[in-house]
Amino acid sequence: MGHSAPKIVNPVGIAEEIAGLLGSMLVEAIDHADELSFTVLRERLADAMEVLRAQGQYQQLMEIAGVDYPERAERFEVCYHLLSVTRNHRIRVKVSTDEDKPVPTVTHIWPVAGWLEREVFDMYGVIFEGNADLRRILTDYGFKGYPLRKDFPLTGYVEMWYSEEDKRVIYKPVQLAQDFRQFDFMSPWEGAQYVLPGDEKAPQAPGAPTPAPAPPPPSAAPKGAPAADTQKVTEKPEETGAGEPANKEAAKATEEKPLPSDAQPTPVRRSRTAKAETGEADAAKPKRTRKTKTPEDKA
Repeated sequence: MGHSAPKIVNPVGIAEEIAGLLGSMLVEAIDHADELSFTVLRERLADAMEVLRAQGQYQQLMEIAGVDYPERAERFEVCYHLLSVTRNHRIRVKVSTDEDKPVPTVTHIWPVAGWLEREVFDMYGVIFEGNADLRRILTDYGFKGYPLRKDFPLTGYVEMWYSEEDKRVIYKPVQLAQDFRQFDFMSPWEGAQYVLPGDEKAPQAPGAPTPAPAPPPPSAAPKGAPAADTQKVTEKPEETGAGEPANKEAAKATEEKPLPSDAQPTPVRRSRTAKAETGEADAAKPKRTRKTKTPEDKA
């Protein structure tokens, strides 16, 4: 049985049609996993968006996202996700930039781009030329740095909390309560250099390095070993079963509070099964014998 939702696929010839509309503005077109991505010149971004909206029938701007590639000369990619309501189709338009080169705004085409461009500016520091309200939108006032850049530390630089004593927000440098754990950063798909518990059952893959053997498990009691003669019980108050220090404390408390001389021990109630096994039930309560009736008794 197929899924109830309609399958969304690229219309036949849509990539060639969009490439023809963009013309010299197009840098690269990629068709991967039924998703079309078009990289355009940064300086011609606004013109490309107007063409895609008017002639390509992509009426709505759904999202603007940033991506950071520190190894590139232009480390940032700004991705625009467009939706065509008439075609029921989506495409992605991308431009590249760095910390200094501005990206043309598209707020005059889609007013919703104002907040979306502010998010990319706040998280990555990408400048959008023509945005009349380009200021931070997600971070706090006076925040320094751009959190989604790859060179920004995960812990940040400043920690903040609200002080009930001062009745204001306190800012201080980050202080970690404990050291970071040490990770090996090894890919489990490439094969670790040690054996995890349970991996010894699987055969070694061809070409994989020989890992170090796992430590032996703790020795268990041999099969058929005789059981203990007596069970471990706590018959006295000072035998707590929690170790020698606890036993001493319990014994000291017992000495401080001795039982009165006329105190009677509490009787221990035993089940009928236990009494039957030991014969106590027969000794405590004699059996009743049934008298046989004679003809005289019946008359």
